[in-house]
Amino acid sequence: MAELWRLSASEASARIGQGTLTALALAESCLARIDEREGEVLAWAHLDAQQVLTQARASDREPRRSPAHGIPLGVKDIIDTSDMPTQYGSPIYRGHRPRWDAACVAQWRAAGGIVMGKTETVEFAVRHPAPTRNPHNPAHTPGGSSSGSAAAVADFMVPVAYGTQTGGSVIRPAAYCGVVGYKPTFDLIPRAGVKPVADTLDTVGLIARTVPDVALVLSVLTDGSMPRFEAAGERTWRVGFYRTPFWDRLDAQSAAALEELASRLARAGAKVETPMLDGLERVWEAQQQVNEYETCRSFAYEREFFPEMLSAAIRERLASGSQCTLDDYLSARASIAQWQARLAEDFSRYDVLLAPSAPGTAPAGLSTTGDALFNRVWSALHVPAVTVPIGHGAHDLPIGAQVIGPFGKDLVTLALAERVHRIGAA
Repeated sequence: MAELWRLSASEASARIGQGTLTALALAESCLARIDEREGEVLAWAHLDAQQVLTQARASDREPRRSPAHGIPLGVKDIIDTSDMPTQYGSPIYRGHRPRWDAACVAQWRAAGGIVMGKTETVEFAVRHPAPTRNPHNPAHTPGGSSSGSAAAVADFMVPVAYGTQTGGSVIRPAAYCGVVGYKPTFDLIPRAGVKPVADTLDTVGLIARTVPDVALVLSVLTDGSMPRFEAAGERTWRVGFYRTPFWDRLDAQSAAALEELASRLARAGAKVETPMLDGLERVWEAQQQVNEYETCRSFAYEREFFPEMLSAAIRERLASGSQCTLDDYLSARASIAQWQARLAEDFSRYDVLLAPSAPGTAPAGLSTTGDALFNRVWSALHVPAVTVPIGHGAHDLPIGAQVIGPFGKDLVTLALAERVHRIGAA
């Protein structure tokens, strides 16, 4: 069988539109890849091959509805599906079958897309790791909490997948697995039907192998708009190379790769400066308080009736959240709101910020999913962020660069992230 599983979503969409590829052939190829690799990677919480093939055959019988028509997509297993189990990475919900699709799943189906299956997630997308391994080196974590989505896309099992991010759960695993991760502006992609963790932070995101693939999915979920990828070269673009207050916690190879990338961007015509964002580290603290306070209350049912079925990691998070007072929570929310206004002013000087995606390459072992240190602030501030692979570090594991844009400027951010990706990979 031809290695159709290597096709990007954009390539596959073009071929289906031209009539040179069927949804069935693409689905069969992806299933063959999964059959070959799943025993090592463990990316899937649920996958029914016959269900996938039935969807593909139905897709081939009907007129093309959108660029998503016939394209397989993985769905993180905290996102509800009516025809597949949704178990939230927890034994409490083993075999749970909602009667509905989450809004983003319903939109994908309505556009003619195929739901490939449910990808593994960290328990309730909080902390306790999933069984998934990094496809580049199975002795290393794929990151989390969107572990299965990042690994499945990176290993060519599926071209695109849904993830979610509350702290760093899309950007970090995508960076660790060497693919593109996109956390949109808060609430740009509907969250109805997604298990809540922290309601003012949770964001549905996308994982793919190319930025145009991310844009294709986003166009289906919004109004059909696509970034103007070539428009980035029409004027000098302004990049704020933000090393963050935690630069000394970045590993040497990742730091060197980002410094070199900033130099290459400047040589390619970008105006690269170092922004002064003094005090932004306080948002990291505020994000943690908001996250813990809201998580504790989101899981009131589970901690009341099934405490013995919760992992030690989530019990620790819930206990910490129970110590956060209402005054602490409201003060943290106010601090975040102040920085949202200030950052909007800072973006009058920059088109995007460039920052690390993670403290380094994927850590060894499967007992941790890494540190969201370089992600949490952007989740709290509700701005779009994209990670793109820019090279490899220790153990030949991927290094990512994070491109952050102004609130609501997702299409521009994606267009410039694509330019960063091209320059970084050249």
